[in-house]
Amino acid sequence: MNSGNDKTSYANNSSFQNFVISKTWDLVDEALRNIIESDGFSGCCMNMVDMGCASGPNALWVASHVMESIQDFYNTGNSGLPEIRFFLNDLPGNDFNSLFKLVEDFNEEKRLVCGSIRSGCFVYGLPGSFYTRLFPTKSLHFAYSSCSLHWLSQVPQGLERENKENIYIVLTSPPEVLEAYAEQYRRDLFAFLSTRGEEMVRDGRMVLTFVGRKCEDLSSRDESVHLTMLSQTLLEMVVQGLLERDDLYSFNVPIYMPCQQEVESIINHQGSFKIDKIVVFPARWDANKYADELPFDKNRSGKLVADCIRAFMEPMLVSHFGKSIDCDFLFQRYAERVGEHLAKERSSAYQMLSISLSMS
Repeated sequence: MNSGNDKTSYANNSSFQNFVISKTWDLVDEALRNIIESDGFSGCCMNMVDMGCASGPNALWVASHVMESIQDFYNTGNSGLPEIRFFLNDLPGNDFNSLFKLVEDFNEEKRLVCGSIRSGCFVYGLPGSFYTRLFPTKSLHFAYSSCSLHWLSQVPQGLERENKENIYIVLTSPPEVLEAYAEQYRRDLFAFLSTRGEEMVRDGRMVLTFVGRKCEDLSSRDESVHLTMLSQTLLEMVVQGLLERDDLYSFNVPIYMPCQQEVESIINHQGSFKIDKIVVFPARWDANKYADELPFDKNRSGKLVADCIRAFMEPMLVSHFGKSIDCDFLFQRYAERVGEHLAKERSSAYQMLSISLSMS
């Protein structure tokens, strides 16, 4: 993610993620209530984690909601409010410095409101891949992840130049490209479930939300048109001599958007968790807390989407193409493409999958 707090940072361009998180609260509250009411919960301390927290206010919003939800539950006649350890997890390259500054402000706010740090809530940073072990055996009560699990642990191996100017799966992608992406996703999600299965307490719960796809057809263009437009913009820069064609041919984005049937199959096959509930909902490309308050403007919406995509794509682009890539030009042209598309296809939306899981 773009670090810091400037105009291209993730912290200032994650309103879409904020919108998605807001749609998960019912599942979160239900999962927390089930943990507290379970026979296996001792009531002394709860370990919780936001996996793929990134940086910016969204991460602390999740923590704050979880803490308030638990406190509300205990204020309705239950006693013995537990202490909470809330871990903010992301890759070591995440902007934890900025995040820790927000944590300091967050704690100060709670002191002013409660007279203490949220009545026994402690927030920690936890760098590391969520595809590996992060917690001791049977110590984790609740895991949350939003807009993260569609990210693969790596670009699928063996693609090389097979996908040519495409940076993700499209109709023209060779069958081996489709299978490489699907296989990498199967391995990654299986590893995620296996490691969480070792870390979770008996009545542990997870709420996971990520971008999916509507149909089982891997090459459905409707599911990846936003990435297709980005590859078209990169190809335009190649034609103009601003980028090398070989560099574009070797660039593939480590994202996979699974269909619901795939996810259910992997969860059932791995066996550590059972599915309690699945909620499927659309999220418009330009979704944000002001989405329905202003009339549609293709330029504003195009820029909103482009700024959001830039916030997490720019570090990958610079790493692959080198610092010579003009990201200002790239995302200006991309914003124009997206705006024109949305003017014709206003209903363009991501298919979001939100899944509540409990230990089997």
